[in-house]
Amino acid sequence: MVTATATELTPCPNFINGEWTVPDVDAFNPVYNPSTGEQIAQAPMSGPDIVDQAVQAAADAFPDWWQTPPVERIRILFRYKMLLEDAFEELAMSVTREHGKTLQEARGDVRRGIEVVEYACAITELLKGECLENVARGIDCELQRQPVGICAGICPYNFPALVPMWMYPLAIACGNTFILKPSEKVPLTSVRLIQLLEQAGLPKGVLNIVHGGRECVDAILTHPQINAISFVGSSPVAKYIFEKGTQHGKRVQAAGGAKNFVVVMPDAEIPKAVDGMVDSAFGCAGQRCMAGSTAITVGKAADQFLPDMAKAAQSIQVGPTDRTPAGQMGAVISPDHLNRVRNLIEKGKEEGADLLVDGRSVKVQDYPNGFYLGPTIIDKVQPEMTVHKEELFGPVLNVIRADDLHHALEVANACSFGNGCCIYTRSGQVAREFKHHVKAGMIGINVGIPAPLAYFPFSGWDYSFFGDLHIQGREAIYFYTRAKVTTTRWFHHAEGDIWHKD
Repeated sequence: MVTATATELTPCPNFINGEWTVPDVDAFNPVYNPSTGEQIAQAPMSGPDIVDQAVQAAADAFPDWWQTPPVERIRILFRYKMLLEDAFEELAMSVTREHGKTLQEARGDVRRGIEVVEYACAITELLKGECLENVARGIDCELQRQPVGICAGICPYNFPALVPMWMYPLAIACGNTFILKPSEKVPLTSVRLIQLLEQAGLPKGVLNIVHGGRECVDAILTHPQINAISFVGSSPVAKYIFEKGTQHGKRVQAAGGAKNFVVVMPDAEIPKAVDGMVDSAFGCAGQRCMAGSTAITVGKAADQFLPDMAKAAQSIQVGPTDRTPAGQMGAVISPDHLNRVRNLIEKGKEEGADLLVDGRSVKVQDYPNGFYLGPTIIDKVQPEMTVHKEELFGPVLNVIRADDLHHALEVANACSFGNGCCIYTRSGQVAREFKHHVKAGMIGINVGIPAPLAYFPFSGWDYSFFGDLHIQGREAIYFYTRAKVTTTRWFHHAEGDIWHKD
């Protein structure tokens, strides 16, 4: 492993009460450029004392920020949106450098995040309450939405720009203050995002960044002054976040992992299905919770789909994404994750699946230390196999063969996850039957990645989500606010006036 010297590492400071500082801590987590294997930064492993400093800063800032008119909050977000646009390519390159995804994928990461900021700029409309006159004679009732207080966001590594922007723009637009805990594997993009927000004029203490690992997360989950927590990551951790957070009286939304199925019917437009499947399974090197990680081929669909899919997978150029010309698919995030996915592929083979395409032998000339794994297709997967039960989170496509649509639905609905499911077909009847009966929160009809835009919720089900109100859309507004209902009656002149004299 090639490791940079300490003097070459990019600084990774915390941001607390308007001050950027690298804390004096005992441990740091290495941040790699996955394309080269080089260490480019180190994230400080902040502990409970530093979390508490951020909470106190957020608590001090909350009263004034809550009373700041929403239209003034919007003006800051409008300025922020323009600064994000000006820094668009810089941010995309930052994502590529620390995550390893291609520049095109990184641009999509940043663009989808900016769309959430745009949605947050409509907060004066989104925060409007409700009112009804004469709920009883002479009595009116109104509902207002008020911020919950101090919120925190705990982020994964796979979308360094989008996932943080899923959280803090809407939270602060609603009048909350916020503590952001980026992934310690990809902290640099978050630092730059908040530098731009500071430049847009956000008052100090409204948003704070604390870097760290599990100790930092546990401090957030148990701190008595934090009111709400947003999390995105693996399902086992999401379950832990939800249970520990709610045990400590917090509102929690915890988005977990997935096993997303893509059903290919015999009448599907096979070239379109292959194109969609390549992007869904191998885009971002498979490191996303909306990846189409399992293709269910129905009947004779396998006869044409699998040869074309194998050919397409083998033609993908794997290589460094921060160089020109760049590879069509980049590396995975770390050497540990690379070994994990490689071992799961071997486990699938040992349990009886067929390796239609084996990407473990891929070599990238001039970059032997990069964390590369080529596109892999595992055919004839069975439900009892490890590769079917676990989220691989790599460029690996499982293939399950089904007799008919009913069989395909049985396979998909037996899975404990419930993020996304897609189908490729020309039949409206089949599509409706699939949409109506499949158990998942996000559905694609001839769409391989059915991730919703900012104004719809990211609506995972079952083991893919823990909580009540989802990320994005109006559900996010409801999550970051509390409803206050006021019932009012005004007496007639002198009615009830104890000082009135006849």
